Amino acid sequence: MTTTSPWALSGLPASRAECEALDAADPLAPLRARFALPPGTIYLDGNSLGPLPADTAARVNDAIERQWGRDLIRSWNSAGWVDLPVRLGARLAPLIGAQADEVAVADSTSVNLFKLLSAALRMRAGRRLILSERGNFPTDLYIAQGLIEQLGERPGGGRFRLELVERGELPQALAQARERHEAGKGELAVAMLTQVDYRTGSMLDMARVTAGIHAAGGLALWDLAHSAGAFPVRLNQAGADLAVGCGYKYLNGGPGAPAFLYVARRLQAGFAQPLSGWMGHAAPFAFETGYRPADGVARFLCGTPPVLSMVALEAGIDTLLAAEPFGGLAAIRAKSLALTRLFAQRALALCERHGLRCVTPVDDAARGSQASFKLPDGDMAYAVVQALIARGVIGDFRSPDILRFGFAPMYLRHVDAWDAAEALGEVLASREWDRAEFRTRAAVT
Repeated sequence: MTTTSPWALSGLPASRAECEALDAADPLAPLRARFALPPGTIYLDGNSLGPLPADTAARVNDAIERQWGRDLIRSWNSAGWVDLPVRLGARLAPLIGAQADEVAVADSTSVNLFKLLSAALRMRAGRRLILSERGNFPTDLYIAQGLIEQLGERPGGGRFRLELVERGELPQALAQARERHEAGKGELAVAMLTQVDYRTGSMLDMARVTAGIHAAGGLALWDLAHSAGAFPVRLNQAGADLAVGCGYKYLNGGPGAPAFLYVARRLQAGFAQPLSGWMGHAAPFAFETGYRPADGVARFLCGTPPVLSMVALEAGIDTLLAAEPFGGLAAIRAKSLALTRLFAQRALALCERHGLRCVTPVDDAARGSQASFKLPDGDMAYAVVQALIARGVIGDFRSPDILRFGFAPMYLRHVDAWDAAEALGEVLASREWDRAEFRTRAAVT
């Protein structure tokens, strides 16, 4: 069967047997055993919730039974609980191209975004513009809107404002901001952008976009929710100023895992923590009445760390770091691109006649670690995803009409991509999706 799609590339496996041969020769194959995967399941939703690492349960049980149950409060010192935010940040830093003293694990992505956005506006005093994308993940936009409302009218008049553009309009918007900056009328305080679009998987060139933001006099704040752990991120190399990301997607930290934040070393001394909680104090256990910010990365903290969740996240981070002898994130990235190519090409070959259209960029440099599709009708798209889940092929749906499939190469194989595409073809060809139980919307999609 042929396809007119640009995904119809040469050099891809033409049979399941070829996929099996690729898997047999795959240097990352031993890493699959590091995950507790349910039998009979093809898990293509690690971009929403990573699967359970095989070591996590034992490590969390140890934290519960020995560290908490036996050693009680002594574990804040003896087990290093109090250092978890900084220690995990240092372990995570190489995965996102940062220095160990530039990353802390704390709070949620939304809370960390509030901290960084608030600090960025103070660091660019006199500028009123936050630039973002219309299609950015909604929580990022909500946080910006809420912060603007909280700040209200500024001394001397004027309010902060959030300007939204389409992803393809970013170069023009930054060029216009640069012109205003060069004319002495600069407005851009911070650009708040997500490197990989959560719906389509489209990936921005971080270095190029950051350079454009700096040329306009602004700070670059990156959301790495769909980047960290999926491929090499190079924050320092790109000159990024600030970043946030979550721990429960490609970092496999578990549902609701703590998030992380990054502040470039050059900006840390001027970082004004808006949530001045005791863990960000220079001496938390001095119990002083007045707040004194800690030096360095510790000033980004706020409240007491959630120890059990952090232990689970540490297991997830360690699982990723275990890939280093097998080629690390570079090898993971190469396999990710191969899997998304294979899945998209095969899915379109089987399903284009049913109206399936891929919205993920073909260009490797412009694609994250997912393949996303549209169908002619949003209700149909939702029902197709549910029918696939019933077959054990787990992806997800994003409103209004996106079928989304994430590829985490440490545990996914070429045969998984092939079989998932075959299942999608069967669901559409048989109209298996057109059943009441698949059309009923659940609270989480």
